[in-house]
This record gives sequence, structure tokens and C-alpha cells, in this order.
Amino acid sequence: MGRELEPWEAVERSIFTKFRRSLWGPFITAVKRYELIQEGDRIAVCISGGKDSMLLAKLMQLLQRHSDVPFELEFLVMDPGYNAENRARIESNAALLRVPVTVRESQIFDVANRTEKNPCYLCARMRRGHLYSYAKELGCSKIALGHHFSDVIETTVMSMFYGGQLQGMIPKLHSKNFEGMTLIRPLYCVHEDDIIAWARYNGLEFIRCACRFTEAAAREDAENLSKRKEIKELIRSLKQQNPNIEKSIFRSLHNVALDTFPGYKSEDEEHSFLERFDRNI
Repeated sequence: MGRELEPWEAVERSIFTKFRRSLWGPFITAVKRYELIQEGDRIAVCISGGKDSMLLAKLMQLLQRHSDVPFELEFLVMDPGYNAENRARIESNAALLRVPVTVRESQIFDVANRTEKNPCYLCARMRRGHLYSYAKELGCSKIALGHHFSDVIETTVMSMFYGGQLQGMIPKLHSKNFEGMTLIRPLYCVHEDDIIAWARYNGLEFIRCACRFTEAAAREDAENLSKRKEIKELIRSLKQQNPNIEKSIFRSLHNVALDTFPGYKSEDEEHSFLERFDRNI
């Protein structure tokens, strides 16, 4: 009779067994299909403390261990002003999963919460900037974020319904403000429901968005009115009629018929179908 597995060992085994098809397979598909990792890369895996970034950290750790392509990892926690309970949860989960994190502190929540206009947008931009800066200090040329398949779908639908544009979320992009830095999204093909199933199966509890603005808004039940929640519910409803609706949206992002659009933007420059209209005569 073998010894009882340590919690981190059980988590790793579950990724290679029960969740091999739903987590490991899609993760590897994204890494290969979008050429996210090259030999010699030094990547900062950015950990917010939520389920997505913690799974990402574990998957990247396992890939580094088993890959034929050598690359280095830093596991970066940027504390924007978490309360003591959330900070402790992040550190305890990292220890439980054997993820060696580096924690950097900031006062982003304090700054973002002092603005009345779109504090979430300001917070997100500031956090991204700090992550790039800290990653560069650690000698990294890439940061890895935990955006997943469901984020890609929801962002696409939200931009059309509420932003007045067709906008996707690409698997990797060069930073405009930090020269030589690239952002990658290795969970690009992983579904959120499968991440939730993995966390529940292993009895893991992670923090959610923990800023004071969100906490206050939640007390007023504003979370139920959020645009992203509306989109989640819409997609869930559409899936009852068409189980493949998410796959169709995802495929459409890879199969854009640009010639059928009256206008589009490329590199912040607007274009019209009129520019090429007379060429078809």
C-alpha cells in the first residue's frame, strides 16, 4: 500500500489524470498553436490569488518540469492592497501547491478607490503596469496572465453589445509601454467551468476580486447588475439551445471575413471598405 499523497501531489496528479482532457490538453494546445513559449524564455507568471491564475501557475510549473524546451519561471504576486485575510489566503495556497511566489506590494486599491469614474478600469491598467515593471526587474521578457476561453468569449460579446465594436482578445501581444515585453495567455483554450471543477475536486478555495470598491458594490447587490454577469447568463441561456455556441464564437475569431465589413481598425488607424471598393471592378 502506497503512502498518502501530499496535497500538492494530489493536485498535480489530478491535472494529469481526471483533468487531462479538459485542462492539460487545452493548455498545451494553446502553448503550441499560438507559439507562446520559446527556448530561453524567462516568464513571470502573474498570480492574483484567484482560481485562474493559481491553476496557470501550476500548469506552467508542470510544463517547465516536463517540456523539452528549456525556459525559466518567476511566480509574481502583486499585492495592490489586499486585506490581511486575502493576503494570507494567497500565501497559504501558494505554499499548499508548492508554488514559490515573489510578493511585491503597492497601493493601487487606495489610488483606484479615490476616483469616482470607472475605478475598475484604472485599477486594471495600474496593475498591468506594475506587473510589467516588476517582471522586468526580475529579468523576465514575458508575463503570463490567467485569461481563459470563457474570458475570450465574454469579452467579444461584451465589446459588441456594450462597446460598439467587434473586439477580441488575442493569445499574446507586445507591450506598447514596456519595450521588449510580451504578454501571453496560456489558458486561452481552457474553459472556466473546467477550472471551477478542478478547484472543487481538490477542495481548493481561492480569493475572488478583493478590492474595497467591489466589496462595497457587492453589499449593494451591484454585482448582479454587472455587464459581465449579464453576458455570462446570456451565453448560458444560448447554450441550452445550441451547446456549441461558444465554440462557434471562438472559431469566428480565427475566421474573420474582413472583406465583408464596412469598416475596421488596424494599429489604431481606421479603415473603410471604400478604400478597396473600386479595386473589385
